[in-house]
Amino acid sequence: MLDRKGFTLIELLIVVVIIGILAAIAIPKFSNTKEKAYLAAMKSDLRNLVTAEEAYFADYTTYTSAGAAANYTTSAGVTVTISVTAGPPVSYNGVATHTGTAESCAIYINEAPALPATNEGEPRCS
Repeated sequence: MLDRKGFTLIELLIVVVIIGILAAIAIPKFSNTKEKAYLAAMKSDLRNLVTAEEAYFADYTTYTSAGAAANYTTSAGVTVTISVTAGPPVSYNGVATHTGTAESCAIYINEAPALPATNEGEPRCS
């Protein structure tokens, strides 16, 4: 009698099928997590925009559409467009987009809502 050690072809196929099922479950969950991370980065950048704009306003009694003037930078992959209205009242809004998602987020201060934002000073995504 030969003493063979190892796995049979059936055992190996069962393992491959189980790994495939687990991967099919995990990959969509991972994609959803990435989307949430992109949205969180955009919301965070918009909150930082409000802080930078209010600090700039405290110094110059106006807002700036140049983020660099207010010492404001965005996260990797995020683009924020700032729109300032001279007033009265002096106001601004910001719209954030990310290269990894088709969604966008917005925030506004002292002006009509910048959709999808509906509450002043609160970033909201669509």
